[in-house]
Amino acid sequence: MTTTTSAARDALQILRERGFVQQLSDDAGLEARLRAGSVCFYAGFDPTAASLHVGSLIPLIAMAHLARAGHRAIAVLGGGTAMVGDPSGKTEMRQLITQEAIQANRRKIEPQIRRIIGGESGADAIAVDNAEWLLPLNYIAFIRDIGRHFSVNRMLSAEAYKLRLEKGLSFIEFNYQLLQAYDFLVLNEKYDCTLQIGGDDQWGNIVAGIDLIRRVRQKETFALTFPLLTTASGAKMGKTAAGAVWLDAALTSPYDFFQYFVNVDDRDVIRFMKLLTFIPTGEIERYAQLQGAALREAKRALARGVTEVVHGAAAAAEADHAASAAFGGAGASDASVPTYEVTEPDGAIKIVDLLAASGLAASKSAARRLVEQGGVRVGERKITSIEEIVRAADVGTGTLLHAGKKNIRRIVFVNRG
Repeated sequence: MTTTTSAARDALQILRERGFVQQLSDDAGLEARLRAGSVCFYAGFDPTAASLHVGSLIPLIAMAHLARAGHRAIAVLGGGTAMVGDPSGKTEMRQLITQEAIQANRRKIEPQIRRIIGGESGADAIAVDNAEWLLPLNYIAFIRDIGRHFSVNRMLSAEAYKLRLEKGLSFIEFNYQLLQAYDFLVLNEKYDCTLQIGGDDQWGNIVAGIDLIRRVRQKETFALTFPLLTTASGAKMGKTAAGAVWLDAALTSPYDFFQYFVNVDDRDVIRFMKLLTFIPTGEIERYAQLQGAALREAKRALARGVTEVVHGAAAAAEADHAASAAFGGAGASDASVPTYEVTEPDGAIKIVDLLAASGLAASKSAARRLVEQGGVRVGERKITSIEEIVRAADVGTGTLLHAGKKNIRRIVFVNRG
């Protein structure tokens, strides 16, 4: 990845202009280090699911900006920390999963991380698994050598722990901050890593790592956190009626991913464009001048930009074409529109089952709510009852199933007997 000297000097300014910077441990010190030359930095991703979701895009795209500016990116896949569970931002203890499941998840999310940080080839991304150094630890030796540098009083003052004290904080979760701080220490020793970045809910954990390195190695390191990704309404980013918006195309298709961003709140478009795409800021400022119906152009550019980052240019173009077909009147016969094949042997299916099976609703109960709210149509026919049946004769060679104004599937009945 080619880098200019000015880009390396301006890395922190790029992050500021695009809205990434929430807190810095030492503003002037970090800026001086970034301007002085290449800095090794890292962010962590615990493989607690088979895919990352759109909330993970903030650290990933920030890493890509820094990498493009000539700095050395390390993605830590938390095969070790995922066995403990990060209490940050959680009101209840995370469900513990097996080591085998964690490693299976890690293998699935690593290509996502590499692609976003390093582009289509992923060649510039370094990925390491903290299970390598955490799982072999001797617990007594770890508590003696690392735990003695931590103040329980100070740990309890951290926001992540304070939120959990009323409902109960397990001892295993209480260890999480020590493990994350130890990650930073190991990376500092092995790679001369001097900067950790992450969501603002990680501030206490990151600062703990800075303090540990100062005590053990007498070295200066830095923290940079990002704002947590929420919508203008205050809701958590990436939640839909059909569930989470995943980065894995098998869990959230590129079309549905594209549609999610086409349909964001008008107030979120420019902010998301800055945070989630590589569209130049000058071009973003042009989109910021658009209002009313013209803002659709900006939403489409946002959707194309984010989909290209996650799924590549070809998938983004195909999703754009499919969306145009679906909402331009040609969708019932256009095979590019996401299609669900109904294989019921008797050629009929309940509307609630169809909504859930096609991915337009996260569950049958969510499907019932969609129908009861009056937002479901099959072709031009409005569905008024959760008991309604959709038959092959109603669909013909294909028709559009609408869930609200913005979510569509092309429905066809097929005989696989």
